[in-house]
Amino acid sequence: MDLKSEINTSKLPKHLAIIMDGNGRWAKQKGMMRAFGHENGTKAVRQVVEGCAELGIENLTLYAFSTENWNRPKLEVQTLMKLLVSSLKKEIKTLQDNNIKLMAIGCLNELPAKAHNELLEVMEKTKNNSRMVLTLALSYGSREEIINTVKKISIKVKNNIISPENIDESVINEHLYTQNLHDVDLLIRTSGEQRISNFLLWQIAYAELYFTNVLWPDFTKQHLYEAIIEYQKRERRFGKTSEQIN
Repeated sequence: MDLKSEINTSKLPKHLAIIMDGNGRWAKQKGMMRAFGHENGTKAVRQVVEGCAELGIENLTLYAFSTENWNRPKLEVQTLMKLLVSSLKKEIKTLQDNNIKLMAIGCLNELPAKAHNELLEVMEKTKNNSRMVLTLALSYGSREEIINTVKKISIKVKNNIISPENIDESVINEHLYTQNLHDVDLLIRTSGEQRISNFLLWQIAYAELYFTNVLWPDFTKQHLYEAIIEYQKRERRFGKTSEQIN
């Protein structure tokens, strides 16, 4: 049964974020190297990107590589970076055909030159696309993002560009990596883990959290639809009462 028909397209999350977890365990279950899981995880990425675009979701952010992931075995990191380059080359046509703009957040200058250049090239080629914004979080850590934001605002305060009294949520938002994105409405994490893992801590303040036991390489459009249907059943009060909302 296709769950897509059960989705209310007038109540879609404006910004969906996903922690793509379980590639390594998926490979281990099959007696394969972790790299095999990462390679198959790209198929799930394609399913989700296409699924979101078809539904009309405006923003999709994928946690592709965290600042902590640099501590993984060297071979795995190298494999992930090579996979990033090959995936970008392969998926440029899909992005163009679906009118999807690619963006990236994180310490991008820490990426290997080849991966960084390929990323910038695809971002440049898709910058005028308008159907959906796909953001890859690469060498990304939310605490680091917040620290950098504090530093940038502090410098402006020191130079009398910003008054401390005028610092509010909008000022902070303007200095985050995600300054052009809506706050996250729905955060999905696969593989059964129920953690945020230093991902978009400021931006998910009022996000609905959805955890599934499905390992990322097995995640399909149907699983995406299940998550959105569950999201649409929830009452989002933003600190208000049910009566105030209704």
